[in-house]
Amino acid sequence: MRELPPADPFPMESLGLLLGDAARAINDRVQAPMAICANSVLATATLAVQAHADVVLPIGENRQKPISAYFVTIAETGERKTECDFQAIGPIRKHEKQLRDEYDAKHESYVNDKVAWDKARDEAVRQGKGTRAAIKAALDKIGPPPIPPLEPMLTSTEPTFEGLCKQFPTHHPSLGIFNSEGGQFIGGHGMKDENKLRTAAGLSGLWDGEPARRVRAGDGATIFPGRRLSGHIMAQPAVSSILFNDPLLLGQGLLSRLFVVQPESAAGTRMPRQEKLETSVQLKKYSDALFNIMKRVPPTKNGKANELEPRPLPFSTEAVVRWFEFVEHVEESIGRGGALEPIKGFGNKLPEHAARLAAVLTLVENINAPEITVDVLERGIALAEHYATEALRIFESSRASAELVLAQRLLHWMQQKWPEPVISLPDIYQRSLNAISDKATATKIVAILVDHGWLHRIEGGAVVAGQYRKEAWRIVREG
Repeated sequence: MRELPPADPFPMESLGLLLGDAARAINDRVQAPMAICANSVLATATLAVQAHADVVLPIGENRQKPISAYFVTIAETGERKTECDFQAIGPIRKHEKQLRDEYDAKHESYVNDKVAWDKARDEAVRQGKGTRAAIKAALDKIGPPPIPPLEPMLTSTEPTFEGLCKQFPTHHPSLGIFNSEGGQFIGGHGMKDENKLRTAAGLSGLWDGEPARRVRAGDGATIFPGRRLSGHIMAQPAVSSILFNDPLLLGQGLLSRLFVVQPESAAGTRMPRQEKLETSVQLKKYSDALFNIMKRVPPTKNGKANELEPRPLPFSTEAVVRWFEFVEHVEESIGRGGALEPIKGFGNKLPEHAARLAAVLTLVENINAPEITVDVLERGIALAEHYATEALRIFESSRASAELVLAQRLLHWMQQKWPEPVISLPDIYQRSLNAISDKATATKIVAILVDHGWLHRIEGGAVVAGQYRKEAWRIVREG
């Protein structure tokens, strides 16, 4: 298979001063590829602001959409992915600590209040003189039960959609999935065959702004409106290929909602040196700015602590004109023969991606901003186009034929584990990989390896492992 072509440079100027400086500071401190630093910073910023506003798309009746986003970073072990996220999510950790302190202070009071409420109900029932109406009247006077404080956790590493739905009643309504070991998520319980579609559909629905729905046979249906979810998953190329090669996920649409980068390795360039003087200053400025946003109480519906009602964030008049120009450009690009035709699903969402990114940039720079200006929209478009370029490069490379991937696995098995210089079809489907368990599959895979020059047919057959085979092939063990 061909090697992945090099990535375009990440458009750092589009991040703006605060986020751009933060990404550069992380790059200076960690010496990881710049795209990893940028994805970590953007994902953190998205979590920080997503509770406060929704972007208004100027279509139909002005559709109000979440500004949440799912980021994916692909890099080999040793590219310092984990450290990038550690540096970027500093304001999240700081806010969670503040929430824990508040939780500890409120929880004891809640426990006491709940005990008092339970005792009051028992007493009301006792004094109700046995009649239903009297008991109900006494209970009504007590009022509803006390509301427990929300759990002080904003991020999760390996949630199933079922797990998220369990968190929604007791946690803050704006959550994030941050995982520097993507195999835990991609290979975890939520992505097993029996759960995969439910997880993908649930994550897609949350991205779209739909209420989270949980249906259980014993508990009935529960709906959780006003929730927001963003995330950043980091994975190795071999793990990410599982995600991008999955036909169910391709058809379901989750992949078209991902912002993916796969930068070239920085290994061999990370020489020991002193950190720049401005690095700590820039990271502190970034951390303070996002922390101040996160500690603001977000708008909620009817004062409910964990049901958001984000304010609308519209485009300026000039931005509306520019957005429609971009919509037209994208529509032409996803048509037959267009540049985005291979990633049509992602392309269909590209104008909305640009709008969401522009909204995040706007709110990071001014959480009270009344609108998205055309200048910021241009930056959102530049970021969205970069992710589209990466999608073309990565998705198409990752979507290699499953048979081609299987052929590569079989070649490795033959070269490393099969002791004979020649091989036959029965040897392949009876002794090799579990994924090749029948003659038809073995025949297809052998044909691929013959086409690529790794197997040469032996005319007249040959003796293989002590048994004559009419059809046999000589294995090429060196390229």
